[in-house]
Amino acid sequence: MDQHLCGDELSPNDIRRFLTRIAALVVDEVVQDGGAAGTTDDAATAIDTITALEELKAAAAGAQAVLTTRVADTIRHQRRDAGIPAARWNTGIATQIGLARRDSPQRGTTHLGLARALTTEMPHTLGQLRRGELSEWRATLLVRETACLTAEDRRLVDTRLCADPAALAGQGDSTVAAMAARLAAELDAAAVARRKARAAQQRRVTVRPAPEFMGHLGALLPMDRAVCVWATLRRDADTIVATGDADGRTRDQVMADLLVERTIGLAPTMSPPVAVQVVLSDETLLGGSDIPAEVPGYGPIPAAAARQWISGAVDSDATVTLRKLYATPDTGQLTAVESVARCFPTGLARLIDLRDRTCRTPWCDAPIRHHDHITPHEDGGPTTADNGLGLCAACNHAKQGDGWTTTRTENPDGTDVHTVEFRTPTGHTYRSTPPPQPLPMHHRKAG
Repeated sequence: MDQHLCGDELSPNDIRRFLTRIAALVVDEVVQDGGAAGTTDDAATAIDTITALEELKAAAAGAQAVLTTRVADTIRHQRRDAGIPAARWNTGIATQIGLARRDSPQRGTTHLGLARALTTEMPHTLGQLRRGELSEWRATLLVRETACLTAEDRRLVDTRLCADPAALAGQGDSTVAAMAARLAAELDAAAVARRKARAAQQRRVTVRPAPEFMGHLGALLPMDRAVCVWATLRRDADTIVATGDADGRTRDQVMADLLVERTIGLAPTMSPPVAVQVVLSDETLLGGSDIPAEVPGYGPIPAAAARQWISGAVDSDATVTLRKLYATPDTGQLTAVESVARCFPTGLARLIDLRDRTCRTPWCDAPIRHHDHITPHEDGGPTTADNGLGLCAACNHAKQGDGWTTTRTENPDGTDVHTVEFRTPTGHTYRSTPPPQPLPMHHRKAG
């Protein structure tokens, strides 16, 4: 079987010998170092090695996908040629894959489905994976978010997102999933709506054990309800912390306590549910366009769902406020925002939040917690949108460490996209650009 499947490819023993060399190399370096601090060049080399190993992992996952499909096809053909009924051709294949990967049969089913989608419908995604340019998890997200599409539409998403490796460079997991979901909603809004309707039937509450005698309570809800519940808990927890009634508890702890109190009836609701923002183009709201809307902190939602949500709010007792955003027509980059609510600290902070959406550190999709100066304020950096940057707390603290710098740079293609370059203490540089805002389907380039 091995020779039939692998041919001139590396044998399992070849791969295991290579694995042994890698393990021995890393162990030898650790032993030789003896825990002593190395030079900056040593650290830079280690960073490059970590990157290379990550690329190796992705390439290995791509090879696994190809071999998984080949195994499944081979077994199916053998059973067909042996006269076994077609209903039994797939029996146990996923379990074999799971065992081979030291995973459960359920995970084996996932691996098999991923491999089939990549090898038959998403060649560019598979190519990036095999070249080490895309992680297995991000490839899984692309497959998951396009599962409702036809094979033709799925190939179109694959081409638009993965034909050019730069399209997903520096994007985190949530952003990759959102980009695929947005394209899926554009290409087949009806399929996304059907998927949404089926998903709503799966709403449930679950509990599973956690370490230290804790438990994970999870609720799978329609997106609008889930966001409203979370945002209301967060808003009320912030109020409790700000008024000094938290008794030393963190905001997360207060949110958890409020959830318990309100669920089992120990405390009344503090106030009506908090508002949830929806960002969409004027044509999506008023003209029937299929360009998806965006819910900050969640991601894209189908245009029809956004219109229905807003219409339902207008018909109810809820307060609906329309706030105008101004974006560059050809790039979708946010340039200004109309402020209509005085309860927010500054319109500038809101503009940064809406422009960046999540932490701007490459591959970090954490919520924005800090508004940071790209050029530090103490170095003369102005407090402007151009010099502003949305970061999560952890990334902002890391950026304050010795050797870290951020620089506002020109975009390579000459557009006015807000590009920021991060430079780490080892001298490695990474670029970050914000996601574009929803634009009408038909627009003309300014000029």
